[in-house]
Amino acid sequence: MSVVKNIDISALTHYLETELSWFQGPMTLEKFPGGQSNPTYKVVAQSGTYVLRSQPPGKLLKSAHAVDREFKVLNALKSSQVPVAEVFHLCTDTTVLGAMFYLMEFCDGEVYWNAALPEISDKATRSAMYDVMNQAMVALHSVDIHQSGLSDYGKPGNYFLRQYKRWTEQYRLTELEPIPAMHELMQWLEDNLPPDDGKECLVHGDFRLDNIMFAREQPKILAVLDWELSTLGHPYADLSYQCMQLRMPQGFGNIGGLQGLDRAELGIPSEEEYVALYCQRIGIEKIEHWTFYLAFSFFRLAAIAQGVAKRSVEGNASNANANKVAGYVEPLAAMALQITQE
Repeated sequence: MSVVKNIDISALTHYLETELSWFQGPMTLEKFPGGQSNPTYKVVAQSGTYVLRSQPPGKLLKSAHAVDREFKVLNALKSSQVPVAEVFHLCTDTTVLGAMFYLMEFCDGEVYWNAALPEISDKATRSAMYDVMNQAMVALHSVDIHQSGLSDYGKPGNYFLRQYKRWTEQYRLTELEPIPAMHELMQWLEDNLPPDDGKECLVHGDFRLDNIMFAREQPKILAVLDWELSTLGHPYADLSYQCMQLRMPQGFGNIGGLQGLDRAELGIPSEEEYVALYCQRIGIEKIEHWTFYLAFSFFRLAAIAQGVAKRSVEGNASNANANKVAGYVEPLAAMALQITQE
């Protein structure tokens, strides 16, 4: 973790002590590594250890970095079967920290960045970890959005059509130079949008291994993290997004995929097995238009990466290495185009 600059710790301490009767300073603040989008900090105070998550500084794209939405969904899920950290307070007054933020529970577990889980010594544990991730996704997609107070958490209508329009617009706003593969991919997606099947549920929007905190050396999830992109949407968006990550090569950015690896030897289910397990648990036979969902997931991640690169150029990215992300956009688009030709 890194030392935090340009934050008035004394003022922040006073604010939290005023808003939360149980919070007690003095406190220290350290920034967690990673987290390209919303800066995340470890708060160590006399009253305990917590996590503070804020918007990045500077001008933000419309609807981006919505930590208030994160707070809302985490608060709504506290009594569900979805493992989440407890949230304590949302601050919308940007004069306190320079950006909107919220304070939440600190979960002392492990986050893994390599889909092959090389840190895990046995196949059975790896299998169990993928199984509980599958269970957590099914639990998420089974949440009653009306009973949980989330019926207004997203827009009605064709989710993938809305998402295609949103991320196409976001990409064009942040494109630094023309990338032919991205433009070809956007055209393919527009031409192959599946019909609206009416499915709607709460989706995480960034469901992947490094957004899951596990208990140490155990196949148990303590919390699903980073809910910034959550909304009401289509369940296959989360499933295809996670499967997209598993298709990536080793050493691609911060995330190592499973491309070229022997999954059976590792104890990790194949894509077909993982999807079939999801279908069994959610109560369906199979998924139509899987190629589109996978290709779209690559496109959306590429558009997100382009946004990070744009913020880096403007000097307000939350990670010093964000400029490297610009180099991921074209390869992600190329991987998606390859899927469309399989």
